[in-house]
Amino acid sequence: MAKEILSTENVLLNETAATKEEAIRMAGQILVDNGYVDESYLEQMQEREKITTTYMGNSVAIPHGTEDAKKAVKHSGLSIIQLREGVDFGDGNIAKIIIGIAGKDNEHLEILSQIAIVCSEEENVEELIQAESKETLISMFNEVN
Repeated sequence: MAKEILSTENVLLNETAATKEEAIRMAGQILVDNGYVDESYLEQMQEREKITTTYMGNSVAIPHGTEDAKKAVKHSGLSIIQLREGVDFGDGNIAKIIIGIAGKDNEHLEILSQIAIVCSEEENVEELIQAESKETLISMFNEVN
């Protein structure tokens, strides 16, 4: 059976991060701990952020690895970190929802479009930020399918 892309083990609620690097590391560590990626993917996520920000607007950042990191991906997966206080992703952009992505083959495009559908609506993002349960958060992404 294929590994689920998003499960309760992949979600952290009401966390805090002092820096965007810490937030990215948290999102990446979930992907490592749950067998989606090799440890090397963590460094590639930080590298990707140095090239260009993964802050997407609307309080959402979507850190992921560089092109070279694809070989570190074992299964497609998502991690979601809810940071109600937010973390600065540069230029005053405060991210409150961090969505770590690992896409196998070309699945990352499908995953990104699913995230875009949910996160393009401000009220959806506010619901993600305020969600009290992991299931609530997950169901918002599952409803897109």
